Amino acid sequence: MSMFFQRLKEVSSPAVGLGCMNLSHGYGQQVSEKDALRALHEAFEMGYRHFDTATLYGATANERLLGNALKNKRQALLLASKCGMAIDVETGKRVINGRPDILRQQCEASLTRLKTDHIDIYYLHRLDPDVPVEESVGALGKLVDEGKIGGVGLSEVSAKTLSKAHKEYSIAAVQSEYSLWTRNPEIALIKACQTLDVAMVAFSPLGRGFLAGAIQVDTVFGEGDMRANMPRFNADNLPKNLAVLSRFQALAQSLDVTTAQLALAWVNAQGSHIVPIPGTCSIAHMRENLAADSLVLDKNYLSDLNSMMTPEQIAGERYSSAQQADIDTEEFNQ
Repeated sequence: MSMFFQRLKEVSSPAVGLGCMNLSHGYGQQVSEKDALRALHEAFEMGYRHFDTATLYGATANERLLGNALKNKRQALLLASKCGMAIDVETGKRVINGRPDILRQQCEASLTRLKTDHIDIYYLHRLDPDVPVEESVGALGKLVDEGKIGGVGLSEVSAKTLSKAHKEYSIAAVQSEYSLWTRNPEIALIKACQTLDVAMVAFSPLGRGFLAGAIQVDTVFGEGDMRANMPRFNADNLPKNLAVLSRFQALAQSLDVTTAQLALAWVNAQGSHIVPIPGTCSIAHMRENLAADSLVLDKNYLSDLNSMMTPEQIAGERYSSAQQADIDTEEFNQ
């Protein structure tokens, strides 16, 4: 059993984890520290035990937030963070750096911000094209040996990169965007994770709000909302994608569940080694998402869902060309 799942079992974690990025970063929300702390406390009380953050999120603010919220609950949860991508304090720009010395520095800083002596899973947030993945993973492996992290993770990598990295040091988990309308991991990564006994952590399992019904044809994305630059959400593609969504909404209604719960149940059904980490600022939505843990879909419903929102039915790429340049995952148009 992967070290990742051993830890989930130790803390009695449900199948659904919590992506914490939204509280500090990504979608333009302005969440006060008081409200964000309350949301994290409520998440723990309702049953979440898997919390995911990163050095990048909020330019380190998200890690500080989790450190303050969860410091007294540390032994009762799986805490994950990421390194190798950060905001340059002088330029304000995102910088990818996978050099061993940088990863060690970032880990030490993350431990301080998170108010802990170890991080359960520490992901290389992005592959640095100028640093062989073996060097980055080897450095993270040394941090495992020193007890500063529990396991090594990768994010937005291909099956080929995972294989190379795993030969250097055992990989515990890989994060990849995966949802009903983003099937890229099905090209090769899901199988590779299963073969190597690596957990696959699915971020944005609700399609960045799209599958939860949060996006309408007239939705205006505010300043700092990354979706404003994503092709699937532009004025040409969004109406086409919303038309495809209607069949999914009808199925959720017939099952008397929300579209978010149906989307998460679909991800959970794709394999026992796959764990979704939906993110939200809403305590009500946290509760709604967690309830999907008990929703089991029969083969007929899964067959219907699998035929919805297949790659050829979705208009637009998931990332802009600039965003795409920073990732290593397989694409359907390759």
